[in-house]
Formats: sequence, structure tokens, C-alpha cells
Amino acid sequence: MNNFSLDDFIKVAISEDIGDGDHSSLACIPSDKKGKAKLLIKQTGVLAGVEIAHKIFNYIDSSLKLEIFLKDGYQIKPGDIAFIVTGNTQSILKSERLVLNIMQRMSGIATITNEFVKEISGTGAKILDTRKTTPGFRYFEKMAVKIGGGENHRMGLYDMIMLKDNHIDYAGGIRKAITRAQDYLKSNKRTLKIEIEARNLDDIKEILATGGVNRIMLDNFTPELTCEAVLLINGRYETESSGGITLETIRSFAETGVNYISVGALTHQIKSLDMSLKAI
Repeated sequence: MNNFSLDDFIKVAISEDIGDGDHSSLACIPSDKKGKAKLLIKQTGVLAGVEIAHKIFNYIDSSLKLEIFLKDGYQIKPGDIAFIVTGNTQSILKSERLVLNIMQRMSGIATITNEFVKEISGTGAKILDTRKTTPGFRYFEKMAVKIGGGENHRMGLYDMIMLKDNHIDYAGGIRKAITRAQDYLKSNKRTLKIEIEARNLDDIKEILATGGVNRIMLDNFTPELTCEAVLLINGRYETESSGGITLETIRSFAETGVNYISVGALTHQIKSLDMSLKAI
């Protein structure tokens, strides 16, 4: 996402929140009043969204000044102060809810991602996010995954060919799906990577016989079947485990030798981290 689209997001979000005016502030706060506010942490976790908060404050009022004490990726605990913002009080109040909404959700995602990353430490496997994101908020959620130590899968439908079960079934099978994808890339002069989903060991054998992919997704495999699959693939293609993997089970998948583990829950089953913007 470039700066223009980020500005566009902020513009839409502010319009949604402010409408024709922040009448609570307009009613009781003088337009020229100056003030300070601190971003107070209320819960243990990983901080994320400070960089975005800075951009929001600057977009709403370029005269607002931010003194940053804790950066994105820092481990945080109750009582920590991430930053202090100084300037026009009405501008601080206009920014407050958007800043908190983004930072709380991003920090929640960074925190749970970091827990998954720590759980598989030393195995060589990497944690991936998915497209199970909040519409219009994907950039921030995937940014939070990176801050938490995970890696981003494809950003959307446009930056990778991913042949899942429905694509395979509609195409008429694994071989047809792969060859058509290869033909499409060639005829359109594109260099996108191809990932294909396997539902069982027979699927993997057919994928290996066909070739022409970059990664094989092992969908809803058990750890035991994943071990067999990794041995069968034998390093010829990248491997990715996916499907209902939890913090309690992820280590058993990581120890199979799989390269990646994708976890949809990083972005669609998280709890926002508690924090508040308090006047000082």
C-alpha cells in the first residue's frame, strides 16, 4: 500500500467517525486550546501500530508532535507509555478513536503471532498469515503479523496463483489445473508463483508427477501424514501446512520439517490489546 492509499484509508475512516463535526469537543473545548495525551498500555503483549498512529496524527493536524518511547515490535506491559502527543486538543480528540482502534487490533495480532512464532522456535518452520482478514484493513493486519515475527502469505488474489480444492475441482483435476495455470502465466507474460493444495498423499503423488509448481499446501493433514508428505516431496517443492492448526498443536507440525505453517486465526480470531489515550 502506497502513501496515497494510506491517506485515502485515513480520510474514509475519519469521515466515518467525525461526519459533520466532533460536536462533543466543539461544544466544550476552545478551538485554540493546547494539550497533551499519553498512550497508556493496559495489557502485556507486543506493540504494533505506532508508525500508523504517527501518520494519522500528522494527517489530521500536521502541527501535532509525537514523542515516541516504545516502537513497533517492543514487548509491552501494563503501565508502559508508548508515546505522548502534544498540540491542539480538538485534533488530539479527533484522532483518538482511530488511533486506538488500529493500534489495539494490530497489537493483538502482533501478540498472538509472536506466541505462535515462539512456540515453533528452533524448528526452521515459518508462520504465515492468510486472506482471512477484515475487509479494508488487510494492510494493517498483515503489517502486524510481520511486527509479531510472522511472514505474509500472498497479499490478495493478484500476487500468487493458489490452486485450492475448488479451483482443482472446477478445472477438472490436478493436472488440468496446473497446466492451465502454467499456460495462463505464459500467455500473459507473468511470473507469479504457483501453490497448489493437496488433500491426501495421492494428490501429492499426482502433483509431483505433473510438476511446475512452487509450493504444495498440505490441507488438514495430521502431523503423522505431514511427515509422510514431507518425505515424499523430499525438498523438490516448498511445503505448507494449513487447516485448523492451533497454538497447542503447531509444534507437532513444525517438527515434521514443513517449511511454512499458515494460521488464519492470526487475523480473524484475535482479541484486541487493551490500551487508552489519556490526557496529561
